[in-house]
Order: sequence, then C-alpha cells, then structure tokens
Amino acid sequence: MPEFVANNITIISGFMYGIDSLAHLYCLDLGGTTIAVLGSGLNCLYPPENDELYSRILDQNGLVISQFEPDFKATIWSFPQRNKTVVKLSTLGVLVVEAGLKSGSLITANLAKKFNKPLFALPGPITSSVSIGTNELIKSGDAQLVTSASDVLSTKQIRLPLDTPTLPQIESNIIDCLKLEPLSLDELSLKLSLSVSTLSPHLSSLSLKDLIEDLRGKFYLKNSL
Repeated sequence: MPEFVANNITIISGFMYGIDSLAHLYCLDLGGTTIAVLGSGLNCLYPPENDELYSRILDQNGLVISQFEPDFKATIWSFPQRNKTVVKLSTLGVLVVEAGLKSGSLITANLAKKFNKPLFALPGPITSSVSIGTNELIKSGDAQLVTSASDVLSTKQIRLPLDTPTLPQIESNIIDCLKLEPLSLDELSLKLSLSVSTLSPHLSSLSLKDLIEDLRGKFYLKNSL
C-alpha cells in the first residue's frame, strides 16, 4: 500500500467488511486517495458500521459513489453490479487478495477478464478457504502472482530509482534504505548513524531531484513514469 500511495495510485474498493474496508483505511492512513463504490444508494449506507469510514473518505478528498438511486437498499444482486463498476473504473488493474470458491471476489476477477483488465492475485496457504480462489487464479494463468507492490507497478512500467551512480554517497545510502521501506527522518538517522542536521539537506536535495517525497512524516521513493 505505501508504494501505491507514493505513486499516486487511487485505491478503488467496494466498502464492505474485511479487505475492502482495510484497503480504504490503510490508504487514508497513508494520506492517499480512495474511491468507495457502494452496493446500495448513498442514503442507505451499507454496512452501517462503516459510517466513520464514509466520512473519512470524503474528508480526505476521496469519493463515495453509487450507480443506484439514493434510497436504494442493498440486495444480493446489487453487489455484483457494484463489482462491475469497480472493475470498469480500474486502469492499473484488479488485485484479488482473498477469494473463496464462491465469492464476490471471483465474480470481480471474471469481470476483469471480461473487460480485459490486468488481473493480479495474492497467493495464500493451500489450507485456507479464502486462498482457494486466488491460488486457482494464479494456477490457471488467469492472474499474475503478486508478492509485493512492485509486481503490480512494474506492469505500468513504473521504474524505481534504483540506479543512482551520480548521487553523493550519503544520498545513495538514503536511497538504499528507502528501497526496503519508507522511513522517517529519525529512522533514517538511526539506520545511517548520521545526525538529523546532516541528513536534512540531502533529503531536500533528493526531493528537488524528484527521487523521494515526504508523505505524512515518512520518506518514500518517488518513482519515475
């Protein structure tokens, strides 16, 4: 998720329990943009437990949308319709994190294939019921196996700034640290055994070179398109 946010990727999901809600929440926590597609009308929020999430998405410049009339109540058939909208809105691709044999996630995966959207799946334990669907998508070749965000980003030809031979040594060391994970100024100081005052100008330099960016107090590699 941090890599997607750092690349200004909008996270689109279905606002339901579990993975949907977590995707929206993590995106918001990282300062990213997310779109929630409802299986009900905007005046009939479902699930009602997500009322706070609904407000957070709007407060952080996201979108909550629905193809249904405002007072429409969710039904068993409206969620597959909602999934179709999610797929049609996607550009980078559709990522399936969990999927049982008869799950809405597999409906979404089939829609992605129908509309020729790139399809990705996260593998899981063969003993897990919610991994049966994702593992089968990978096994059949319908979905590309994903173990990190770079597996998805690479399909968009987003290049991480891994080769930086012209950078000063300190800046190269900073880049090496950020290849592994986003870090705050204090965390970089500890990892590199350098003072904050020493690091600060180099971080400013890397930002000016458009190689890194500061999001909510942590530095991320800024990928070049």
